[in-house]
Amino acid sequence: MANSKTSPGPDDTVPNQSPLFQGVNLFTTDQALSEAVARECGGSRDREPLIHFGATCGSPEAAELNRLANENPPELHTHDSQGRRRDEIEFHAAYHRLMDISCGQGLKGALWDDIDPSAKTPTSVPVGTTAGGHVHRAAGLFMAAQMESGHCCPVTMTNAAVPTLLMQPDLASEWLPKIQSRAYDPRFVPDTDKLSVTLGMGMTEKQGGTDVRQNTTTATPIGKPGPGQLYQLVGHKWFMSAPMSDAFLVLAQAKGGLSCFLVPRFRDDGRVNGLQFQRLKNKLGNRSNASSEVEFDNAHGCLIHEEGRGIATIIEMVTYTRLDCAISSAGLMRFALAYAINHCTHRTTFGKPLVDHVIMQQVLADLALEVEAATTLVFRLARAFDHADDTRAGAWRRLMTPITKYWVCKIAPTVVAEAMECLGGNGYVETMPLARLYREVPVNAIWEGSGNVMALDVLRVLQNDPEVAEIVMDELAQAAGDDSHLQAAHARVAKCLHEPRTLEIRARMLVEGLAVLAAGTILRDHAPEFVADGFIATRLGSSMRQTYGQGLEWTDAKSIISRASPAHK
Repeated sequence: MANSKTSPGPDDTVPNQSPLFQGVNLFTTDQALSEAVARECGGSRDREPLIHFGATCGSPEAAELNRLANENPPELHTHDSQGRRRDEIEFHAAYHRLMDISCGQGLKGALWDDIDPSAKTPTSVPVGTTAGGHVHRAAGLFMAAQMESGHCCPVTMTNAAVPTLLMQPDLASEWLPKIQSRAYDPRFVPDTDKLSVTLGMGMTEKQGGTDVRQNTTTATPIGKPGPGQLYQLVGHKWFMSAPMSDAFLVLAQAKGGLSCFLVPRFRDDGRVNGLQFQRLKNKLGNRSNASSEVEFDNAHGCLIHEEGRGIATIIEMVTYTRLDCAISSAGLMRFALAYAINHCTHRTTFGKPLVDHVIMQQVLADLALEVEAATTLVFRLARAFDHADDTRAGAWRRLMTPITKYWVCKIAPTVVAEAMECLGGNGYVETMPLARLYREVPVNAIWEGSGNVMALDVLRVLQNDPEVAEIVMDELAQAAGDDSHLQAAHARVAKCLHEPRTLEIRARMLVEGLAVLAAGTILRDHAPEFVADGFIATRLGSSMRQTYGQGLEWTDAKSIISRASPAHK
């Protein structure tokens, strides 16, 4: 008779594994974020919605939505069952739920709740609705990107389209109420039948890329030409962002030159407009979101502003999307850092927690300094958007938008890679979120203007509006105070600015220098001394370094890590 005693099964108790990084409030456990919001809002906004949203974004449910949306990317359906062009993009239910959450938080248009389209003129610069509006929204986007980054693209595009739409009040009056809506309506029906809309953008073409003046797409008036009138577009776009949107801001060549048009998915008679999507891009990351190539087959679009003013018209949208790229990158860095600290706190090696090893403390503290600097810089920029009608804030907005976008988006991949390395092999596998995050972070440095484009934009500001640089440099000089490292950094930047013949050669060095100087001054004024001293000395001191975890032996690494820890406070 066989022995009835069964062999024990595999032991499901796995020791020495860090707990899942879920069920964490992304707002209340992030001191740098919480303090930045309080500081830059000036106490003008209620924090409760952000606390609630932080719990939602850090929940196990959000983590599962992230996984599902990225493992089930969108699909393009060009025709219906009877052979008619439809050009619909189908998304997984998880993606729609993510959109519903972020739209419900007001991230796609609530910023503009109090805007009266009829009161705006083509020269106005909208500054938001209520005090602290941009900062409050930035905090929401900072956490939404950590929840899942891909769906932030249409959220960003829709919000950013408003300043451009306001240049054509009749179009703004029609579209703005549904942009402002906190509802999410993914139905593929005309905008007149919808509760809420999203907007995308189409600028670049195969032959020109960033050089949009080479665009060949043509726009011919159907009747009377001029602002607000209907045109017919023929051509293509190599990148059409968020192709599931209800309308797009598109650049095309009219008789008067490159012009900006609002191109809806449906024509006025209810028929599908002539946007024939060729394929969805197979991207490195950002897989939950759709990006496309499109042919315009006599697509109808309304001219915004005047013919020949396309770049000047759409540049406001681009400016707002650049702000969001920086915010999202800072948020992704924060998530990677928090994940690494969580792992190192609970993982034991060689008889003690990873976080107690001095060499690991150096790395984590160094990453924490970088992340806090990026966080403070993007929220300082968001405040400038809130007060863009003020001369000094307007100068900061104009000069520091490309600088902040350049630096924050550039350092993000390196920060995430180092954070992933803190987990060893566990961080590299797709069952952990850092591998997906690592594929995600490069996109913000590329979209809405690569590093060289940002650097050249800064040079254009210096050439066309030199007083803008004078205002910002004066503010940075005052903020530097008697700190020798900040003073020396300011002197280096000033010297570079006064050598115009070599500016383009040194453009990237100038941009990075201004970004680090600005971040250092903000930390000096507002962060704990152990954070400010650590960042300024290691980033603006004399030591050469190319990797993290160096030059911090004199710092209070434990306090820096404790401040950045996601442990519930």
